[in-house]
Amino acid sequence: MASYAIKGDFIWTEEPSRFRTMRNGYLVVDNGVIESLTEECPENYDIIDYSGHLIIPGLSDLHLHAPQYAYMGLYMDEELLAWLEKHTFPEEAKYGNIGYAEKAYTAFVKDLLSGPTTRLSAFGTIHTDSTLLLMRLLDEAGFYGFAGKVNMDRNSPDYLSEDTDVSISETIRFLDSAEGNIKPIITPRFIPSCSDKLLRKLGIIAKERNLPVQSHLDENLSEVEWVKELCPWSTSYSDAYDHFGLLGNTPTIMAHVVWPSDDEIALLSERDVFVAHAPSSNTNLSSGIAPVRKFMKNGVKTGLATDVSGGSSLSLFRVIQDAIGVSKLRWRIKDDSDSPLTTSEAFFLASKGGGAFFGKVGSFEAGFDADFSVLDESLINTPLDGLSVSERLEMYIYRAADKPVFAKYIKGKKVH
Repeated sequence: MASYAIKGDFIWTEEPSRFRTMRNGYLVVDNGVIESLTEECPENYDIIDYSGHLIIPGLSDLHLHAPQYAYMGLYMDEELLAWLEKHTFPEEAKYGNIGYAEKAYTAFVKDLLSGPTTRLSAFGTIHTDSTLLLMRLLDEAGFYGFAGKVNMDRNSPDYLSEDTDVSISETIRFLDSAEGNIKPIITPRFIPSCSDKLLRKLGIIAKERNLPVQSHLDENLSEVEWVKELCPWSTSYSDAYDHFGLLGNTPTIMAHVVWPSDDEIALLSERDVFVAHAPSSNTNLSSGIAPVRKFMKNGVKTGLATDVSGGSSLSLFRVIQDAIGVSKLRWRIKDDSDSPLTTSEAFFLASKGGGAFFGKVGSFEAGFDADFSVLDESLINTPLDGLSVSERLEMYIYRAADKPVFAKYIKGKKVH
């Protein structure tokens, strides 16, 4: 169905400061793109009727680790570096077995399909064939976004480390083999796991092929200190990435950014780097609270991320909850000039804010991709009635975060 109209109750954010709503509206979709959102029933269009249902734009997950889904919800008593060594690396090594990868990634994609996520940027593992499989499964399910073969050639266990030249050649094979709507993204795990030679070459490849980049930045204090030891010539963790051509020379996502200096924030803004704010993971792994208000004040592009399996849910509704909650703690106990995030601001980060990395995504404005989810508010089971559209969304976020959506469309195609 190339052209149609969706009827229902709509809520979205064109800017962070406020929700926009429309009851009993019609979302007119033409070839996967939003033509209009109107109160008038359009003529000559098939109507798909979701009357009484709340409809939201698609949400974008800027950072998650698909191979960690299998143990999501376990091992939350560790900090980052110990957690990686004890649990993450042994699990990721299993993805050298394509049979295991297919079983695990199939479960991951099935779960992701039932939630509000429509766009994503995912880490695979160092294994080229398993990462290509992940991309194919996501593509077949109807998702759009990016996935990356991870690069690791130092400070990694022998069973999950590559020779530098092999890492480079496998990256090129990965890039040459990728196809479909899940596009490749250059993915050094983080500076401690990548040699200078590998980082420099990845920066060259990204620039020559005009490919996006994703990695981790300033997540954990021990990690930040480690980078200082590995790159004593650098002025900061961000500067080290910049030195290797991996900070904004092409579209870039840096996950976490919990402990940035003011100079780093200025550099991220200057280079149009997207910060993937992952409050659930930062809490679970005792990393800290990212200064999201400071990012917003300084023009740093920011979205939200589940960071599974540091985060214990694939639901961006859960991440919205946590983003609001930790911002209140930061304001109360750390910096009273950083006012807490409001519900509309956190929702903006999950929708249009993070969606901007993928193009015109995350709003009901004309010309945006027709990504949206239809919510089933009967799952809330509240005796209250007469709620506003924004109150209905807030209640859903807090009371039905991990429930399946009623329906989901990506680029106008119904995928769930």
